[in-house]
Amino acid sequence: MWKYYAILSAVFAALTAIFAKIGLKDIDSNLATAIRTVVILLITWGIVYFSHTIHGIKELSGMNWLFLILSGAATGLSWLFYFKALQLGDASKVVPIDKLSVIFAIMLSFLILKEPVSWKVLLGGLLITGGALVILMDKQ
Repeated sequence: MWKYYAILSAVFAALTAIFAKIGLKDIDSNLATAIRTVVILLITWGIVYFSHTIHGIKELSGMNWLFLILSGAATGLSWLFYFKALQLGDASKVVPIDKLSVIFAIMLSFLILKEPVSWKVLLGGLLITGGALVILMDKQ
Protein backbone atom coordinates (compact mmCIF):
# COMPACT_ATOMS: atom_id res chain seq x y z
CA MET A 1 0.00 0.00 0.00
CA TRP A 2 2.91 2.36 0.70
CA LYS A 3 3.74 2.45 -3.01
CA TYR A 4 0.34 3.93 -3.86
CA TYR A 5 0.79 6.63 -1.23
CA ALA A 6 4.28 7.36 -2.58
CA ILE A 7 2.95 7.71 -6.13
CA LEU A 8 0.15 10.00 -4.93
CA SER A 9 2.77 12.02 -3.05
CA ALA A 10 4.77 12.40 -6.26
CA VAL A 11 1.68 13.49 -8.24
CA PHE A 12 0.73 16.09 -5.64
CA ALA A 13 4.37 17.25 -5.35
CA ALA A 14 4.32 17.86 -9.12
CA LEU A 15 1.08 19.81 -8.82
CA THR A 16 2.61 21.74 -5.91
CA ALA A 17 5.48 22.88 -8.11
CA ILE A 18 3.25 23.96 -10.98
CA PHE A 19 0.67 25.71 -8.78
CA ALA A 20 3.44 27.39 -6.76
CA LYS A 21 5.27 28.62 -9.87
CA ILE A 22 2.05 30.25 -11.09
CA GLY A 23 1.21 31.61 -7.62
CA LEU A 24 4.67 33.11 -7.10
CA LYS A 25 4.20 35.60 -9.92
CA ASP A 26 4.95 39.11 -8.66
CA ILE A 27 5.02 38.26 -4.93
CA ASP A 28 7.70 37.54 -2.33
CA SER A 29 8.59 33.85 -2.06
CA ASN A 30 8.60 33.99 1.76
CA LEU A 31 5.05 35.38 1.79
CA ALA A 32 4.01 32.61 -0.59
CA THR A 33 5.57 30.00 1.69
CA ALA A 34 3.73 31.44 4.70
CA ILE A 35 0.38 31.31 2.89
CA ARG A 36 1.04 27.72 1.79
CA THR A 37 1.95 26.79 5.35
CA VAL A 38 -1.32 28.16 6.74
CA VAL A 39 -3.28 26.10 4.21
CA ILE A 40 -1.35 22.96 5.17
CA LEU A 41 -1.86 23.74 8.86
CA LEU A 42 -5.63 24.04 8.42
CA ILE A 43 -5.88 20.85 6.36
CA THR A 44 -3.77 18.69 8.66
CA TRP A 45 -5.35 19.89 11.92
CA GLY A 46 -8.76 19.44 10.29
CA ILE A 47 -7.88 15.83 9.52
CA VAL A 48 -6.67 15.28 13.09
CA TYR A 49 -9.84 16.85 14.49
CA PHE A 50 -12.31 14.97 12.27
CA SER A 51 -10.48 11.65 12.65
CA HIS A 52 -10.61 12.04 16.45
CA THR A 53 -6.87 11.41 16.85
CA ILE A 54 -6.07 14.56 18.84
CA HIS A 55 -5.94 12.53 22.06
CA GLY A 56 -2.71 10.96 20.81
CA ILE A 57 -0.90 14.21 21.54
CA LYS A 58 -0.81 13.27 25.23
CA GLU A 59 1.15 10.12 24.40
CA LEU A 60 4.06 11.88 22.66
CA SER A 61 7.42 11.45 24.34
CA GLY A 62 10.10 14.09 24.64
CA MET A 63 11.96 12.34 21.84
CA ASN A 64 8.84 12.46 19.63
CA TRP A 65 8.51 16.19 20.27
CA LEU A 66 12.18 16.90 19.65
CA PHE A 67 12.39 15.11 16.32
CA LEU A 68 8.99 16.31 15.09
CA ILE A 69 10.07 19.88 15.85
CA LEU A 70 13.39 19.32 14.07
CA SER A 71 11.51 17.80 11.13
CA GLY A 72 9.19 20.81 11.05
CA ALA A 73 12.13 23.20 11.06
CA ALA A 74 13.82 21.26 8.24
CA THR A 75 10.55 21.26 6.27
CA GLY A 76 10.11 24.99 6.73
CA LEU A 77 13.64 25.74 5.56
CA SER A 78 13.23 23.35 2.63
CA TRP A 79 10.03 25.11 1.56
CA LEU A 80 11.58 28.57 1.85
CA PHE A 81 14.54 27.59 -0.33
CA TYR A 82 12.31 25.64 -2.74
CA PHE A 83 9.93 28.56 -3.28
CA LYS A 84 12.84 30.97 -3.79
CA ALA A 85 14.36 28.57 -6.34
CA LEU A 86 10.98 28.22 -8.09
CA GLN A 87 10.58 31.98 -8.18
CA LEU A 88 13.99 32.44 -9.80
CA GLY A 89 14.20 29.34 -11.99
CA ASP A 90 12.16 27.13 -14.29
CA ALA A 91 10.00 24.54 -12.53
CA SER A 92 11.23 21.94 -15.04
CA LYS A 93 14.76 22.48 -13.72
CA VAL A 94 14.17 23.29 -10.06
CA VAL A 95 12.00 20.25 -9.32
CA PRO A 96 14.44 17.58 -10.55
CA ILE A 97 17.31 19.23 -8.69
CA ASP A 98 15.16 19.40 -5.56
CA LYS A 99 14.77 15.63 -5.89
CA LEU A 100 18.41 15.27 -4.93
CA SER A 101 16.77 15.11 -1.50
CA VAL A 102 16.18 11.45 -2.40
CA ILE A 103 19.94 10.90 -2.54
CA PHE A 104 20.50 12.68 0.76
CA ALA A 105 17.68 10.64 2.35
CA ILE A 106 19.21 7.37 1.10
CA MET A 107 22.62 8.32 2.49
CA LEU A 108 21.25 9.52 5.83
CA SER A 109 18.94 6.51 6.23
CA PHE A 110 22.00 4.28 5.80
CA LEU A 111 24.28 6.32 8.07
CA ILE A 112 21.85 7.34 10.83
CA LEU A 113 19.02 4.80 10.72
CA LYS A 114 21.28 1.88 9.73
CA GLU A 115 18.83 0.84 7.01
CA PRO A 116 20.15 -1.56 4.39
CA VAL A 117 20.67 -0.20 0.89
CA SER A 118 20.16 -2.61 -2.00
CA TRP A 119 21.89 -2.39 -5.36
CA LYS A 120 18.55 -1.32 -6.90
CA VAL A 121 18.29 1.61 -4.49
CA LEU A 122 21.91 2.56 -5.23
CA LEU A 123 21.32 2.33 -8.98
CA GLY A 124 18.16 4.43 -8.75
CA GLY A 125 20.02 6.98 -6.64
CA LEU A 126 22.84 7.16 -9.17
CA LEU A 127 20.36 7.70 -12.00
CA ILE A 128 18.63 10.51 -10.07
CA THR A 129 22.03 12.08 -9.35
CA GLY A 130 23.03 11.79 -13.00
CA GLY A 131 19.82 13.45 -14.14
CA ALA A 132 20.22 16.29 -11.65
CA LEU A 133 23.83 16.83 -12.73
CA VAL A 134 22.79 17.01 -16.39
CA ILE A 135 20.23 19.70 -15.48
CA LEU A 136 22.73 21.59 -13.29
CA MET A 137 25.20 21.74 -16.19
CA ASP A 138 22.57 23.31 -18.49
CA LYS A 139 23.74 26.84 -19.28
CA GLN A 140 20.25 28.29 -19.82
